[in-house]
Amino acid sequence: MKIVICGSIDFTHKIKEVADLLLERGHQIEVPLTVKKILDGEIAMEKFLTIKRKDGDLYFRQNAKEDLIKRYFRLIKDSDAILVVNINKKGIENYIGGNTFLEMGFAYILDKKIYLLNDIPTISYKDEIVAMQPTVLSGDLDRIKKDII
Repeated sequence: MKIVICGSIDFTHKIKEVADLLLERGHQIEVPLTVKKILDGEIAMEKFLTIKRKDGDLYFRQNAKEDLIKRYFRLIKDSDAILVVNINKKGIENYIGGNTFLEMGFAYILDKKIYLLNDIPTISYKDEIVAMQPTVLSGDLDRIKKDII
């Protein structure tokens, strides 16, 4: 299955862990471009987080060679499913931020399967997430294999 992983760049190390486990299970995986750059050593995680805390991630978006939102839309369009890595951030359990929520919306409109690594967070747009009918994996990536048949 071709899966696009979505989630906060703050979750880079968890995204890599999940991507590696899915690759071992025979899936094709895409991760956010900034995650790739951090993992490849092109951007230091600490530098990214420092700039993001100060000015948001606009600096990185403006310096990217392509529009990052449109890039991810195309990846989602060409995938079978997305997997949202939602872990704790900003005191919110199973955090899903604005960009990830947007990517979930793309997947939903394109009739792609939506998986959440963990439960739906208690946030202001929880009802919209519930309406997209994601499959909550409760941390069990093997449920993806069972779900495709």
